[in-house]
Amino acid sequence: MTDESGERARFWRHPGLPGVELLKARYVRHTFNRHTHDTYTFALIESGVEVFSYRGALRTAPAGTLAVVEPHEVHTGHAGVPEGWRYRVLYPEIDVVAAAAHDLGMAQVPRFGDDVIDDPASAALVRAAHRATERGDRLSASTLTRQALHRLLARHTRARSAAPGPAGPMRAVAEAGELLRARLADPPSLEELAAAVGTSPFALLRAFRKAHGLPPHAYVNNVRVQRARRLLAQGTPPGEVAAVLGFADQSHLTRHFKRSTGVPPGAFQRGMLERPRRD
Repeated sequence: MTDESGERARFWRHPGLPGVELLKARYVRHTFNRHTHDTYTFALIESGVEVFSYRGALRTAPAGTLAVVEPHEVHTGHAGVPEGWRYRVLYPEIDVVAAAAHDLGMAQVPRFGDDVIDDPASAALVRAAHRATERGDRLSASTLTRQALHRLLARHTRARSAAPGPAGPMRAVAEAGELLRARLADPPSLEELAAAVGTSPFALLRAFRKAHGLPPHAYVNNVRVQRARRLLAQGTPPGEVAAVLGFADQSHLTRHFKRSTGVPPGAFQRGMLERPRRD
């Protein structure tokens, strides 16, 4: 997909490693809204500069570096220079990264210590893996992707601190999240949501934003986009996806989907349904 500004983007599935999606793109004017992924994000900046907000700060990723975003973390993205940025992205599912951590003898996936990694060897592995997927070379692509994940985990992570279980307001937030995910097509009002979980609208809004980085209405749209990705990848027509998930119409789906993924639903679906080439 290429537009008049020279922006282009393509999504596809990894040909040899299930649970990994890939993006190759150049953006100039496109701005990603506040959103999350269910996957890890490892983005190799090939030219230009990407700027993204993440964990309460603005990060700058110049050419040659890797931008790292962990699952369910709210982030954005936009150009840091007039010419924009060009990058290659790996989106491995949590289970894929957990398996790589297990290979290294880690009991769980550690937390990544740096959000922008300057490591030429890791960058070279990510680039080689990404290019191998474009060629449809399943053996090389799967081998190089695992090697890249192993190196990133071994060199750029640190042990996680123990997290306390949900208590007090957090229980209300967890229950509210479950209710919203169950009612994507017809979400309750903030007042109804607060009453359902036994708290006040103001207290719920404050706790929800603190927990998720998004207010409930933005959280709903983010979850809708994540589910839309799965439905589109299964071949469900975009118009049907929009109706099932509670978007007002297909253009409403397109607007939110592109702001979060960088491509419209149709282009995403075409890339995900492409028949992988044989090596």
